[in-house]
Amino acid sequence: MNFISNRPKAIAIFQALFVTFLWSTSWVLIKEGLKDLPPLTFAGLRYLLAFLILIPVYLRQSKKVELKRLTKNDWGLLITLGIVYYTLTQGLQFLGLKYLPAITFSLLLNFTALFTAVLALIFLKEKLSNWQWVGILVFLAGVFVYFYPLNLPVGLALGLAIGMATVFSNSIASIIGRFINRSKHLDPLTVTVVSMGIGAILLFTIGLLTEEWQPLSLTNWGNIFVLAAINTAFAFTLWNHTLRTISATESSLINNTMLIQIAILAWLFLGEQPSIKEWLGMAIVGIGVIMVTLQRKRISEGE
Repeated sequence: MNFISNRPKAIAIFQALFVTFLWSTSWVLIKEGLKDLPPLTFAGLRYLLAFLILIPVYLRQSKKVELKRLTKNDWGLLITLGIVYYTLTQGLQFLGLKYLPAITFSLLLNFTALFTAVLALIFLKEKLSNWQWVGILVFLAGVFVYFYPLNLPVGLALGLAIGMATVFSNSIASIIGRFINRSKHLDPLTVTVVSMGIGAILLFTIGLLTEEWQPLSLTNWGNIFVLAAINTAFAFTLWNHTLRTISATESSLINNTMLIQIAILAWLFLGEQPSIKEWLGMAIVGIGVIMVTLQRKRISEGE
């Protein structure tokens, strides 16, 4: 059966691509929102509102029984995931986008695939294949091409430091998430709603305590609503729906298109203009990431 005749598969792939487009537009919305909003409070509001929107969806799917069955160990893992992925990673991402262009920060986040592969080797005993090691070298070559010659102003250097901290916390969150999913006894929606609620409340509280609160305009609220309702709650629900039809390898490939999508959107709407050298670096980075992630996905599918 070919791609065209397999209508459900084709629809799922287009839906997944649409989700990655929504996630890519988030970077433009965040950059615009940061002109008026403090980063931590902004991030906290986005995920707190998304959490509140997801609660009715969660309860409608009769997940309350599963919530009551959570063990102390489950709660510990979900709390840790919430703090690492939402409080730390998302807070750092919004903070980093205050100092870095969206394209540069997006490229840095692709380090997550490498960090995760290495951490999985250490903590989950997932061995790296020769193909993955080559992919890591290709990735690093792309980063070198993108940033060469290295000449960093103070603001950019601070942004890069925040970016690498984001990558590290994101990689740790990925390992925790994979450890939770290995057990296969928790529904993905339960994992998301519980961890998001914990992380978002903590992040919003930190923002209120450390940043100056200011009245929000209708534009600000509209920005936050789109990020929370459409680009988080709706996008997550649709993405999980597509995973019932497409494979892990296909979802990984589709997800990796975000690097180019973000670059194009930042060029169109934020006025960021990568040079030919930087486009080349991004292309090489994308190839390296695909080499690393696809091999890992194939191994997990085989298992």
